[in-house]
Amino acid sequence: MTYTTLVSAQTLHDHPDWIIVDCRFSLTDTEAGGYAYRHGHIPNARYAHLDKDLSSAISDFTGRHPLPDFSLLAKKLGDWGISNNSQVIAYDDAGGAFAGRLWWLLRTVGHDKVAVLDGGIKHWQKQGLLVTTTLPAFKSATFRPYLNEAAWLNAVQVQNGLAQKAICLIDARTPERYRGEQEPIDPVAGHIPSALNRAFQLNLDSNGLFLPAEQLREQFSRLIGTCAPEQVVHYCGSGVTACHNLLAMEHAGLTGSRLYAGSWSEWIRNKNRAIEKGK
Repeated sequence: MTYTTLVSAQTLHDHPDWIIVDCRFSLTDTEAGGYAYRHGHIPNARYAHLDKDLSSAISDFTGRHPLPDFSLLAKKLGDWGISNNSQVIAYDDAGGAFAGRLWWLLRTVGHDKVAVLDGGIKHWQKQGLLVTTTLPAFKSATFRPYLNEAAWLNAVQVQNGLAQKAICLIDARTPERYRGEQEPIDPVAGHIPSALNRAFQLNLDSNGLFLPAEQLREQFSRLIGTCAPEQVVHYCGSGVTACHNLLAMEHAGLTGSRLYAGSWSEWIRNKNRAIEKGK
């Protein structure tokens, strides 16, 4: 069986041959994830650094986490032992907030056999499953990317899509950031005009597990109304946690939504782009 959205801790434990990638990261301490990995990770997991492995360098015109060079990413995937046939599982300690980035990137290079560990390493440990400090030995493989450039939009495409009422934009940040009442990271507060708000944390229950697919489907369907899933475009601060909403929609069977990869931190680089505050 192929897993393409979420996988449980027990199912992962039962498949020791799968490729596991630790995606833990902190926006306030960029080396905290690597430190946590070295001090205890799921056995056989590799570590992927959001800034160094899953993003490219920031420029004057990009957001905080520009998309990686996909040929370099493909080489890294191969170096980690990932082939086009591998079942890949990504996890973090933030409810999937960072693991979702790798999940989306792999799908974008044509690899659908990728899922996020539901509940991450926290739920894994709550189930009494082991972690280790032993670094894995793995054999490199060949990964051939099949890039789907239609999986994401740039700022001009978002502007045009909104002007033509052809897309439905969903902001994955907290309501306070969306409304512009707080902005702890970016220099400008607010949101893209006409964007809807659904904080990615709403996809999780009190235990940090994703809500049932039926519940997610009902909630997103109510949010987007008559808009088709294929018209939905997700964004956040830098194109990372927006992948969480995209994953939730896919898990709910609302397939085909896309990502505004540059997100808010790119949008505000151009002072001619409109911003909005409040509801």
